Formats: sequence, structure tokens, C-alpha cells
Amino acid sequence: MTPFGRRLRELREARGVTLKAMAAALRVTPSYLSALEHGRRGPPTWMMVQRVITFFNIIWDEAEELQQLAALSHPRVTVDTAGLEPEATELANRLARDIRSLEPQDLRDLLAVLASARRSG
Repeated sequence: MTPFGRRLRELREARGVTLKAMAAALRVTPSYLSALEHGRRGPPTWMMVQRVITFFNIIWDEAEELQQLAALSHPRVTVDTAGLEPEATELANRLARDIRSLEPQDLRDLLAVLASARRSG
């Protein structure tokens, strides 16, 4: 599941909307919407995100958050470490190899380190 897919499902379930009803309103198939929620599709298009925002009548901060989640929701990521320190290449390769064995708290900790580095950099 991608960050966007998880948020989409949370919004849908909180409002008691079925997958089939939402798919019809967004003019997509239920199988596409399910694949989007489960991370079996690439990130949604800008237009699809706008449809979701309109469907749920989302405004301002929440709409911006949904757009950011969509941008971070490609289930198959490529990391280009050309020209970076050797440690960057090692980190990218080890993460690709070992990500499935990380515990949820490990993932949250790594995300916190990255967020901190982004704020200070």
C-alpha cells in the first residue's frame, strides 16, 4: 500500500463510501481504484488527485497533503546515486535489499531522520 492509497482508503472508510460507489463517481473502474489503494498502480495523475479532492470536498491543508502523498506514492522507486558519496550508493542498495525485513518502527525512525535532514539542509 502506498501513502496515497492508505489515505484514500481512510477517507473512503471514514465517510462510509464503498469502493464501487467512489469508482463510479470518479469515472474509473473499481479494480483501478482498488489497485491504487493497494499500491499495485503507479502514482495517481494530477487530475485523479483533483477528482478525489473534489469528491471528498477537501480544502486547503488536507488537499495539499493529499497532493504530497500522491507525489510520494510510486510503488517502484529508482534511486540515482551517480556522483554521490559511496555511502549513498550503499544505503540505496541496502535499503532496496532489506526494506521488506524492516519493522514499522524502523521505517518511521528512518523517515524521521530524513525529515530532520531535509529541515536542516
